Parts: sequence; C-alpha cells; structure tokens
Amino acid sequence: MKKHNLILIVLAALAIVAALIIALRGSRKSTFPQDYHIEDTSTVTRIFLADKQNFQVTLSRSTDSLWLVDNRYVANQSMVDLLLETLNTMRIRQQVNRSAVPAVIKDLSARAIKVEVYQRVPFINWFGGKLQLFPRERRTVTYYVGRETQDLMASYIFRDGDKTPYVVHIPGFRGFITPRFIADPIKWRSHNIVDLDVKAIDRVELQVPDMPTENFAVQRQGEGFFLELADHSRAAGFDTARVAQMLSSFTHLNFDEFASIVPNSFADTCVNRAPRTILRITDTAGLTTQMRTYIKYNNPDDIAAMPDPEMYETFDIDRLYAIINREGTPDGNGAPATEDTVLIQYFIFDNILQPASYFLGHEKQLIAR
Repeated sequence: MKKHNLILIVLAALAIVAALIIALRGSRKSTFPQDYHIEDTSTVTRIFLADKQNFQVTLSRSTDSLWLVDNRYVANQSMVDLLLETLNTMRIRQQVNRSAVPAVIKDLSARAIKVEVYQRVPFINWFGGKLQLFPRERRTVTYYVGRETQDLMASYIFRDGDKTPYVVHIPGFRGFITPRFIADPIKWRSHNIVDLDVKAIDRVELQVPDMPTENFAVQRQGEGFFLELADHSRAAGFDTARVAQMLSSFTHLNFDEFASIVPNSFADTCVNRAPRTILRITDTAGLTTQMRTYIKYNNPDDIAAMPDPEMYETFDIDRLYAIINREGTPDGNGAPATEDTVLIQYFIFDNILQPASYFLGHEKQLIAR
C-alpha cells in the first residue's frame, strides 16, 4: 500500500513539473510588451519627429479634423491618419536576436528617427478607467524607428525604457513601416489651395493685368450667381455651364508641389515679373484665398541675356508658378494665415484661369502663359 502511494506521489510531482515547464514555455512566447502600440489614437495631441539629417517637425491636433505642421501650416490629413493608424496597428513580431542586438543598437544610434507621442491622459485613472479625473497632455512614449529588416516586412524599433529593440510590423501588411515616419516638415504639409463646395463660395474674382477689360467676378446672389464685368456692370447673359464648371473646380483644388524644390534663381526670375493672373476666392465665412500666377520659363537664366525680355516666350508648357496667400481663421482655432510659392498645372487650372469673354461664350485663351 505504501509503495502504491509513493508511486502516486511521484506521478503527481512529475505532472506538476510538466505543467510548470509548459507554463514557462508559454510565458516565454508572450513576454513581448502588450502595450507597445497606441491603443486610443483619439487622445494623441502632438507627435514630434526628428532625424539625423537635422530635420524635425511637430504635428499638432488643432481640431478633430485639422492637424497643423509646426503650429503654422495645415497638415496633409491623409498622411497624419496613416501615421496614427500605424501607431495603433503596429505590433512586435519578434525580439532581436541577442547576438544582433549590438549591431542593431549601433545602427539605430546612427540613423533612427526619434518619435515622441503626446496624449491627453487623466491624472487620476481608477477602477479600470471608470473614474478618470484631471486630464492633461503629457509625453506617453518615445520610439526610435530604424531601418527595415532583411525580408522588408518589418522595422527595427527601440522604445524608450525597454532593455532591447524589437522587430515591429503591422500584421497583414506586406512591407515595413519606416517610411511612414518622416521628419521633413515640407513633406507633411497639405497641397490644398481651397476645398469649397459651391454652396460655400461667395465670390470668385479674376484679374488679368495685361488685359484689364477681361477682368470679371462671379458673385453669389441668394442660391445663384451673377457675372460682374470689368466695368462693374452685370452681364446680361453668360454661359452658365462654364461658370458652374469653374465653381465646381474649387472642391479639392490642389497645387503640384512647393517651389522650394526649385533653385531660388529660377523662381526669383519668374515671380519678379508682373503676374499673368490674380485669382481671389472668398467663402461665405468671409475668408479669402488669393493666387497670383507667373510664367515658368524653361531656362530663366537666359532671360537676362535677351535684348527684350518680353519677347522671350520659351516657357514650361505644363506648369507655372503661383504665390498663394491664405487668410487665417478669425477665432485662431483653425489654420493660420500663410504665403507659399508653389507650382501648379495648366491642366488643373485650364477652366479657371480664363478671361471674361470665355464665360460669355467665346473661345478659350491662354492668358496664363
């Protein structure tokens, strides 16, 4: 009987040992931090990014639907949304092999992008979030985002406070996430000029300095519009289809790129001349966006050698320069006033930068060139 009991005790001990081994193995598989990502991105108020090329940018939430770049420029909302989605969906794929840790840390020190995330969080957070008091903004996490892994399916990231870097990916996404963390401010800025539904437009005015008789304005009157000519008289009749097409062009109207990528000598030579057109769009809230357009020459440096620069007509057939001035919102909670020199496409503005005669039924003209 005693021998039988001893066997039972030994079997029970072995079972306990086996259970402990299984539990320990299971715990090793789940040692990755489960809070590595940002669970609720709606609480994110600011994101600061800096890289080793001395670029740095602060993205800040102005309203629920508006983010700003360095508190001055409107951000590209789709890029901000993608960054927030990345912070929410990224997960640890695996821990960096112990032998590779020194090399990964060295590489991170040389090329990582620093990412600071600030959130509005409660000072008191009791009972599993059921009692939250005194919300305030604070930095909640700092990441150092490094290069991609060899299989191009993840990125090396070190989180401030951790003992080791991790291989981080987005489950189900084929690619690595490093390119989503950009420290260059210009790349975060929106390319939008105006985004107005026809119902939000109060007045559109176009001036043509070389042809002042072709100046005109489209002015709201109730639910409709009238065409005001250069002498401030109302046109007796006009092509309503062309006017409607022009007004509908101000929804998601974007420029091509910032002129900062163009050498200053090129831009200065062009914009120091008189503008070809001056466009003003005023919305029903009273805010005005003005755009002055200038010919973009293919080789502006040759203009100085021409005996008569006015005869120099070798210009870019696809794009032209524009200086855009936007008014800030009166309450200061939206986008501030800005001025930008940009490049726009003739193709996009072909139905907008037309003289009064076009909207009276005449043929198109190339007044912007």
